Amino acid sequence: MPKTFAQINDSMTAIPIPEQPNAMELGTPPLPDAKNHEAWHSQYGSRFARNVTVATLTPFLPDPTKASGAAVIVAPGGGFMTLSMENEGWDVARALAKRGITAFVLKYRLNQTPADMTEFKRSMDAMFSGTGRKPPRPDPKQMKIRLAAQLEDSHAAFALLRSRAGEWNIDPNRIGMIGFSAGAMLTMATALTDEQAKPAFIGNIYGPLNAVDVPENAPPLFVAIAADDPFFSKGDFGLIQSWFTAKKPVEFHFYEQGGHGFGMYPKKTTSTGWFDAFVSWLTMHGMLNDK
Repeated sequence: MPKTFAQINDSMTAIPIPEQPNAMELGTPPLPDAKNHEAWHSQYGSRFARNVTVATLTPFLPDPTKASGAAVIVAPGGGFMTLSMENEGWDVARALAKRGITAFVLKYRLNQTPADMTEFKRSMDAMFSGTGRKPPRPDPKQMKIRLAAQLEDSHAAFALLRSRAGEWNIDPNRIGMIGFSAGAMLTMATALTDEQAKPAFIGNIYGPLNAVDVPENAPPLFVAIAADDPFFSKGDFGLIQSWFTAKKPVEFHFYEQGGHGFGMYPKKTTSTGWFDAFVSWLTMHGMLNDK
């Protein structure tokens, strides 16, 4: 039986960097002045990366007999200080592949954190302790500056997928992106600021919901968040209204419980239904019509 979320250890434990034989370097430059090397730890029964200085993309391919032709770039969250590589990355990608969707986990470059685990934990506690403080919600102009490295990684991921679409049997016009928390912010920034990425669809899972200027070519948007999320559920739903007012497709799931970071954890809340809803939504939009 899988552990429930309440039974999972929340302490941070340093672990060796796991082997990632299928990870492909994206070729974006190393972060300038980055002194600390990539390190990994376990928490909540999952694995996390930090101090990532070399961006990679890891493919999870579906059974060829089930392949739909659609592809999704998966962007884990972690406040741009760490990456929830398992719960919001590999587990999501495996589940997508089982549904015939070719998935690629984006390990994007991160802001530097202390190399010492105790100091790192202290910095993470400081970030998550003030839940009454609203996290930064940069507008598109600020995104281009504050998320320049991460946007470069996202752009490179889309370019790589389109250049090798034939090899992976994916339709270059059905490549989308889904992100979690900070990864959702990167997903939104990619759709709002990168004129060449042009995702066919985007998923914002417990990310910022502030109003934005919706571009003319805005893709269909899927949003899921829990009402008890301490970070992004306390304001209004301006993002939803922005998409709706612009007459662009948007689907919004507001779950009663789930907290922040539920991802693929086996929690006893209806928020676990987000994944099936997302796949159904893709099906409704004709993204999986070749399987």
